[in-house]
Amino acid sequence: MNNTAPIISLQQLSKHYGSVRALDGLNLEINAGPTGLLGANGAGKTTLLKLLLGQLVPDAGTAHIAGADPLRRDDRLEIRRVVGYMPENDCLLPRHNGIETVITLGQLSGMTYHDAMKRAHEVLDYVGLDEARYRQMEEYSGGMKQRLKLAQALVHDPDILLLDEPTSGLDPKGRRHMLDLVHDLGHQQSKSILLCSHLLQDIEKTCRHVVVLHQGKALHTGALDAMTHDKETWMRVEVAAPAERFVLRMKELNMEFEREAAQRFRIQLEDGAEYGDELFDLALACSTAVTRLTPIRSSLEEVFVATLEDDAASRARDEAQH
Repeated sequence: MNNTAPIISLQQLSKHYGSVRALDGLNLEINAGPTGLLGANGAGKTTLLKLLLGQLVPDAGTAHIAGADPLRRDDRLEIRRVVGYMPENDCLLPRHNGIETVITLGQLSGMTYHDAMKRAHEVLDYVGLDEARYRQMEEYSGGMKQRLKLAQALVHDPDILLLDEPTSGLDPKGRRHMLDLVHDLGHQQSKSILLCSHLLQDIEKTCRHVVVLHQGKALHTGALDAMTHDKETWMRVEVAAPAERFVLRMKELNMEFEREAAQRFRIQLEDGAEYGDELFDLALACSTAVTRLTPIRSSLEEVFVATLEDDAASRARDEAQH
C-alpha cells in the first residue's frame, strides 16, 4: 500500500434507505493515521463502513479502501486481509470460547490455523483477556465482549482498523481502557484507524484528524489541532505577585482579559500573536514576571456545534432562496 496515497477515497458516494439518504454524494479522502468520524446516531457512519467492506452496494458513486474496490470480489479478499473491522453490534460466535472465536475469525481473514492460534494468544494478552481466553461467550461481560471484538479485528495484524463505536456500553473504567488501547494502536503502533463515534471525547483522546458527518455529508474535515485552534488568540497567563501593576497596565492598553485568580488571567491577544512575547515584555515593564503561559483552544464540542449551526443556517438560506 502506498503510504502517501489516501487510505480511503470516496467520490459522490450515495446510499439511500427508501426516502432516507444515509450518504448523499459524499466526497472524501482520508489519509494514513488515526481519524475520527464524528456524527450523531443516524449520520451515516455505520453505512459508510459497510460500503467500504463490501457488505452494502452503493446507489451511486465509488469507494476505495487501501486502493481496493469493495465491489470487486478479488479486491474484497484483499480488503479482508489488510483491514480489521470492529462492528458496533455483536459479531461473536455462540458456544465458542474466547480463543476459539479469535482463531476462527482470523482464519476467515486468510490466516492458517497455526498462525491464527499464535496471534490469537498475542492479541488476547494485548487487550487484557489473557485469563479469560478459555471462557465461553456466555460468561463474558459487556466490556470483555468489546475487548474481544477488538482482538478479532487485530488478529491478522491489519494496516487499517475500522472501529464502530468501540466504547459503546462500557463503564468508565472499561471506556478508559479501550481508549488507551486505541490510542496505542494509532500513535505507538502506527495503525491507520477510522474511529466512528458520536462521543466527542473519544475522538479527542485518540485521533489526530476528524471528519464531521451530518445527514450523509462531510461538513468539516481537518487536523484536530487546527480545528480547535481559535482564530482569536487567547492565552492563560500566570504572573508573579504582585499583579496589580500588570492589571492596571492591561486596562490602560484596553486589552481584553478576565481575571481567574489573584495571579492568573485569561487574555486575548492580537491575531497572529501565538507566542505571547508581548506579555513577557508587559510583565517585565510592570516589575513582575510570567510564570506560566498556555494557549487556550476551543473544545471539539464547540467546533462540532458551530459546524452544525453553520450547516443549518446554510440550509435555511437555500430554502429561502427557493
